[in-house]
This record gives sequence, structure tokens and C-alpha cells, in this order.
Amino acid sequence: MNQNASLIFDLDGTLIDSAKDIQWVANKALSEIEATPISYEETVSFIGEGAPLFVKKMIVARSIESSKHDFLLEQFLKFYEDAVQFTEPYENVVPILEILKSRHELGLCTNKPLKPALKILKHLKLDHFFKCITGGDSSFGRKPDPSPLLNTSASVGDGLCIYVGDSEVDAETAKRADVPFLLFTEGYRKTPIEKIPHTYSFSSFNKLPELVEKILENTNR
Repeated sequence: MNQNASLIFDLDGTLIDSAKDIQWVANKALSEIEATPISYEETVSFIGEGAPLFVKKMIVARSIESSKHDFLLEQFLKFYEDAVQFTEPYENVVPILEILKSRHELGLCTNKPLKPALKILKHLKLDHFFKCITGGDSSFGRKPDPSPLLNTSASVGDGLCIYVGDSEVDAETAKRADVPFLLFTEGYRKTPIEKIPHTYSFSSFNKLPELVEKILENTNR
């Protein structure tokens, strides 16, 4: 198989398990107004649509006045840049990224703001894998708008764009961009696998290279 892919990854819940750090950030922000902390389960349910919407969901869950949104978002983003204590890559992410980088061009498209995304990628020594990294505060907007995904893919290369993510937002982004979607089932999805549109799903990163090749083979037929 000689065809290359522009393989674009989501970050939180796909490459890294970051929910505990995000919970820490949220509760540090909430402590600034002496509000009740959110649970791990609530944190996971809020992840996926970017920091502003995360804070909005947090406000609704704790019946906080909407006028406090901007202050809480400011606090959230301030603490977010230092949230690296508990985050780890999922099992086999690093060796599989090494394999994929030797065959394809890799990019990253996340709704996480760029600064904390870059900080955690550098902390985990993952940043060098990606030719282009797009954050949720870019000029292209946030997923599920397909623009950030398509622009990331175009910056990475001219191979077939394949998107790898874990959530309903990622699935909708791939659908709007009209690109194949590989669903990592062990991330932060809220919906049963069979109800999330995807090309193939996987629970272990060891399966990912095989699925990428499968998509490329089917495309060449």
C-alpha cells in the first residue's frame, strides 16, 4: 500500500486520558466563587465542545448566575495551562503513533485551547508527531464545524483525510467534512457505539494501523 493518509487526531479522550486534570481545573475555577465542585462523571459528560461550553454546562449544573460565565472561563483557562499532573496517553498510543508517522502525515485537531494543548503534548513528549496542531480557539472555529478539521488536513498534506476521535462531536465533524471516521471506543463518548456514525471502531490502539490501511484499500478499489 503506497497511498498516504492525512491522519488527523482528536486529543482529549482519544490520545490522552485527561479528565482528572480537567476536573481539577474546573473545581479550581469553581472554588474562586465558593461553588460546589463537580464530580468526575460530570466532568466526562461536559468534555468535547471546548472550554466556553464546558464552563456553560458547569454553570447550569451548579445553578450559578450566567453573569459569572466570563469570570469562570477566565479562571478555567488560567488553571488549564498547568493541568498536567494526572494526564496520561492511552495504552500503546506512543508506539502506534511512531508506526503511523513512518507511513502517513499526522495532524491534531482539538477543541482544547491551543496553549494547554501544546503544553500537555510537550509534557507527554507527543508534540513532535504532528505536522499541524489546531486548537479550539483558532480562527477556524470549533468542532463540529468541519473547518478546523479540513484546514488541519490541508496543512498536513494532500493524502486522504481520515479522522480519529472518541466522541459524538468528533463523529459529527467527520460527517460534515465527509471524511472516514475511526472511533476510539474507550474515550468520553456518552452514546452507545452503534448509535455513533463511524467507518470503523477500535478499543485498542494496536488495531489502528490496520484500520487505516483498510480504509485506504477500500478507497483505491
